[in-house]
Amino acid sequence: MCSLLLLFSCGKENDNNETDAIARVNNEYLYKSDLENLVPAGTSKKDSIALVKDFINRWATQQLLMRNANKNISKSKQMELDGLINQYKMDLYSKAYLEQLVVTKIDTVITPEEIEKYYNTNKNNFKANSPLVKLRYINLVKGNNKLASISAKFSSFKSKDKKDLKKLAIQFKDYAFNDSIWVDIDQVYERLPFVNQDNIAKFIDPGISYQYVDSTSIWLVKVRDMIQKNNVVPLSYISPTIKQIILNKRKTDLINKIQTEITNDAIKDNDFEIFK
Repeated sequence: MCSLLLLFSCGKENDNNETDAIARVNNEYLYKSDLENLVPAGTSKKDSIALVKDFINRWATQQLLMRNANKNISKSKQMELDGLINQYKMDLYSKAYLEQLVVTKIDTVITPEEIEKYYNTNKNNFKANSPLVKLRYINLVKGNNKLASISAKFSSFKSKDKKDLKKLAIQFKDYAFNDSIWVDIDQVYERLPFVNQDNIAKFIDPGISYQYVDSTSIWLVKVRDMIQKNNVVPLSYISPTIKQIILNKRKTDLINKIQTEITNDAIKDNDFEIFK
């Protein structure tokens, strides 16, 4: 019985000569060739020796455990384990083969129309687990002498204002200008540390603009929109997830089709039959 935990197959014929062996446990040998690519390039001599010694010791321990297991585990248990190993091997090979076929056959193009259709059909499945927010902000060092100008541009936020603010960004401790995307409230808590669950209604409300000042910083904040927890999330937010759902379904359908075709072809060619 061969264990999946072993690094080298039990009872496997090896073309190496015993004189090339670097270790032995009973009739099992470990050869220099078995250690190829074990030590990464650039490893020091000391670390290389330690890696090789550790590998050899683990190999020996596994061989000894295997020998004792063969002696002490009942034949029925060994048969059960061998069955599991064989099934695991079949599963690995089958999975690798199916994945190879899927890569060559699957259509990965998913149109916006398909995403929108799936969204409209399954809207009630796409509800926010926590509030979602659209906002922009700038975090400045308190006392910045350009605060008035920065605040005016931040409030206006026309195309020229955005360009000017980006040029000044080196002065900012932190900032986010893309207020067209939805972000989870946890990200807001992280980036605006003065906001928490107790005061969210005060600081995160659609349409509000404000300055928040503490002992060292000034935050300029503009909240564009908000979606409350348990409300349906917008398509723009959930679109990547829907795309992956559609792709996964295509993969599952394709795998089922391949399995059915393989079985039907085998029956047709008389390679598979069930005896009555």
